[in-house]
Amino acid sequence: MLGAVNSFIKWFDGLVWGPPLIILILVTGIYLSVRLGFLQIRHLGKALKFMVKNEDGGHGEVTSFGALCTAMSATIGTGNIVGVATALAEGGPGALFWMIIAAFFGMATKYSEGLLAIKYRTIDQNGHVLGGPFYYIENGLGKQWRWLGKIFAFFGAGVGLLGIGTFTQVNGIASASTNFFDPDKIHMVNILGRSYSWATVITCLIVTICVGLVVIGGLKRIAKVSEIVVPFMAVLYFLFAGIIILTHIPQIPAALAAIVKSAFTGSALAGGVMGSMIVAMQKGIARGIFSNEAGLGSAPIAAAAAMTKEPVRQGLVSMTGTFIDTIVICTLTGLSIVLAGTWNTGLQGVAITTAAFQQGLPFPPQLSSFVLMICLVFFAFTTILGWNYYGERCLEYLSNKNKNAVMTYRWLYILAIFIGPYMTVEAVWNIADIFNALMALPNLVALIGLREVIVSETKAYFGKFSNQEDHKDHKIKSFKKSLSH
Repeated sequence: MLGAVNSFIKWFDGLVWGPPLIILILVTGIYLSVRLGFLQIRHLGKALKFMVKNEDGGHGEVTSFGALCTAMSATIGTGNIVGVATALAEGGPGALFWMIIAAFFGMATKYSEGLLAIKYRTIDQNGHVLGGPFYYIENGLGKQWRWLGKIFAFFGAGVGLLGIGTFTQVNGIASASTNFFDPDKIHMVNILGRSYSWATVITCLIVTICVGLVVIGGLKRIAKVSEIVVPFMAVLYFLFAGIIILTHIPQIPAALAAIVKSAFTGSALAGGVMGSMIVAMQKGIARGIFSNEAGLGSAPIAAAAAMTKEPVRQGLVSMTGTFIDTIVICTLTGLSIVLAGTWNTGLQGVAITTAAFQQGLPFPPQLSSFVLMICLVFFAFTTILGWNYYGERCLEYLSNKNKNAVMTYRWLYILAIFIGPYMTVEAVWNIADIFNALMALPNLVALIGLREVIVSETKAYFGKFSNQEDHKDHKIKSFKKSLSH
């Protein structure tokens, strides 16, 4: 009976995360890109500038950069290291090409989510902010759609607690730590009839304490920690992956050619040109969506708390998250793996990236493994923090801001972190995947339903911005002219 239930859950997971949902997310990104005039190209420079420059006179709980780091803490995770490696192993180097394509269009989706999060958020008399898909569904589409917002919030709270933010991440941290410190499982301890490495047990305790100290402090503490850890881990990973690329510059043209060629001819491992090309597309796009979460509706929950009064401005800031997560970090991972040629060696998951770092970095293999382990631990830890915030805000909406319900969720979340390394039930991960997919559907309905609001807000902002720039240029020209006289 249990086997039949697990088989059904696995089948249903494959169904909801099948081509229809992936195509819907991708088509939504393409549509928004066209309607917004490909602003991810035209205004990327402005977005990167806004990312580090806080807005004066904005309303919210954290800075725009803090909100971005909170969102990125959830998106930059094990998917950037393990997910990319898995995509290349299953779909060949071409999967990286399709991952970048999905991220490019996903930037327009993430922009739209950030814009709507600010436009339709709520701020109470105490200055507490709550926003995200549930509020732009209710306040944007109308009260008659509140049931859809409730569905999103239910699945959002569930996916945070059941797997994406807890079990999978702490399990990844424990595995990375154990593989480095006790790879031969020499130092073991018996817990409830099963043997575990002491490295797993100690790592579990340390992570649980660290998570508890951060999440008990709420959003502001999560944002403060994220503002420090997220840039640090991104720069650290960029530095070491960059060393691999810089030391293999002569091989880069051939690697890029292999990526593009494989995108349209596929991998020999998958068999058949058309069939393997479809596999490369599916694996690349799916892993890209998993990594940057564009279209899933999670990031706008954090974006809503930003200190800003301009929805478009925060939309641009949110857009940079997808750019950094996938187009920068995932590309670095993928290119490192292709340069090292470890994608088709029969290795799986993190072992592929570990082998690429060991071969690519001009350091001893043990040091290269340690660097990757540290990056993976930081990536997973910040994902835990980000998803705690998402889950709490979803439950806050569901419970009509019941503080006791939110605090109970917080302690259950910490408990889930504590037991995470000892969970081996595959159904837990599959259920988390299903909840994640079912989160996306209400969010995509809202993005499509509010498309005209997104376009009109964008046009109004950039029209005003353009007029301000023209006025500034006119004043400068007038001043120069007065000086010449």
